[in-house]
Amino acid sequence: MKYGTRDRRTRAQALASPPPTSLRITRRTLLKAGVAGVAALVAARWLYTTVSAPSKTTTSDAPLDSNARAILAAIIPVILDGALPGGPDAAGARDEALAGAAQAIAGLPPAVRSELDQLFALLAFAPTRCIVAGLWSPWPDASRESIAAFLGRWRDSRFSLLRSAYEALHQIVLGAWYGNPRTWSAIGYPGPPSLAIG
Repeated sequence: MKYGTRDRRTRAQALASPPPTSLRITRRTLLKAGVAGVAALVAARWLYTTVSAPSKTTTSDAPLDSNARAILAAIIPVILDGALPGGPDAAGARDEALAGAAQAIAGLPPAVRSELDQLFALLAFAPTRCIVAGLWSPWPDASRESIAAFLGRWRDSRFSLLRSAYEALHQIVLGAWYGNPRTWSAIGYPGPPSLAIG
């Protein structure tokens, strides 16, 4: 099949013409987007610190602010699903687990506590909670299914930072619960051995 001169010229012009400018990303556009992103992050951080300053508890054995306590109170029943007692003892057991988690966090080195504070601040701030955790409801109103889905996503994430955050939350809750002597009989643990001093 032969092309006419006009067809060849039209085809050559189509091949030689640059792509439309609307699809092209210039260096200037990329820099503007980067500056806008940084400005948005700075504004969000400033807004978070001015609107919701954390209220620290006064006891030294409970270093958690109200946001961190709300997050842990929502996560504990999901992580300890099947281990927590039901019925009238359920609320007391959740409170004991929360107190144990606060005590466990109080015993951590300052650098680790600082990282946990940052994690709780990230999860408490509504925009980052929605983006990073995928939870649209505040922690006290979030369903068990949505919290379980969030924990599963972080546990199986391809990002090591999210997997590490999941492990931290998981270990704190499990350590707090199974460090409580009232749970030992359920798992067949007789308690620590007594040391004979003689």
